[in-house]
Amino acid sequence: MRLRQGAITDVSSAPSHADLEQAAHWYACLRDGKANARQRAAWQTWMSAADSHVQAWQYVEDISRAFEPVRTLPHPYEVAHQLHAVDDRLRARRRVLASAALLASGGVIGALCWRQAWLPDGMMALAADVRTATGEQRRMTLDDGTHLWLNTASAIDVRFSALERRIVLVSGEVFVETAKDTRPLLVQSRQGRMRALGTRFNVQLSESTTQLAVYDGAVEIRTASTDQALIVDAGQQTSFTMHDIAQTDAADMARQVWTQGSLVANNLPLWQFVQELGRYRKGHLGVADSVADLVVYGSFPAHDTDRALQMLASALPVRIAQPLPWWTSIEAQR
Repeated sequence: MRLRQGAITDVSSAPSHADLEQAAHWYACLRDGKANARQRAAWQTWMSAADSHVQAWQYVEDISRAFEPVRTLPHPYEVAHQLHAVDDRLRARRRVLASAALLASGGVIGALCWRQAWLPDGMMALAADVRTATGEQRRMTLDDGTHLWLNTASAIDVRFSALERRIVLVSGEVFVETAKDTRPLLVQSRQGRMRALGTRFNVQLSESTTQLAVYDGAVEIRTASTDQALIVDAGQQTSFTMHDIAQTDAADMARQVWTQGSLVANNLPLWQFVQELGRYRKGHLGVADSVADLVVYGSFPAHDTDRALQMLASALPVRIAQPLPWWTSIEAQR
């Protein structure tokens, strides 16, 4: 089963696109409290018809809850789009302080737990040295002259010492352009560590793997649990878990242009492009099965997902449906 809903990560339990869209339309109908008795009865009938309907409704509720303050405003669509430009750092800082206080209340246990691998990823990201919000990208230069690009919803820790330069990728994606230094430069993830051998490379975390693409020089991988090693040369990419390293294949040279704020699609299925675009957009982004395999070509702005969707609609026989300000779906043209 393909993962075609941008905000759902559990493929085995993901509701169908049709169920999700029906749930979103019911939510839009009922959320203002003005639905009549016949409409509410029809919704109850739909809910009781299948467990998947209940699951889809719960998913819509979960997504909508994050946008709860928007619902009461006079122009929710306009405000929802403005959320993409809101600086999340203040709220993140408050959450970090609250998390730190909670850990501190645990005394010695809290101190020992801090920054350990089994802590929730969200807490780790909020406590990271550098982080980006959804849709945000950031370029920075480290003290040694190494250049870093952080992609959307990413977080890193920087740990430099007299013996090594270590970058810990807590979440998301980072592009690294190393500077010359006698100390080794390491990028660490949950699955292992990568040692740069004078290079430019990209590292992305997914659910259970780390994906590495090397564009210049070489990178040595060592897995966390088994210490399996592999040197990946320029023009190659691979992925690895805590135990194993996959075979290398040709790196997608166009992918690195995300550092310039662009998403490039070259013969890419629409469902796969939507999955990537959804990383840059708050709320739900889905695509109907009937158009999911349409082929996408072109360069799209990562920083302006609304414009990217408009470009898709002008190039493909699709339309953009938005029954809720935070719910977007790509459907076949009527």
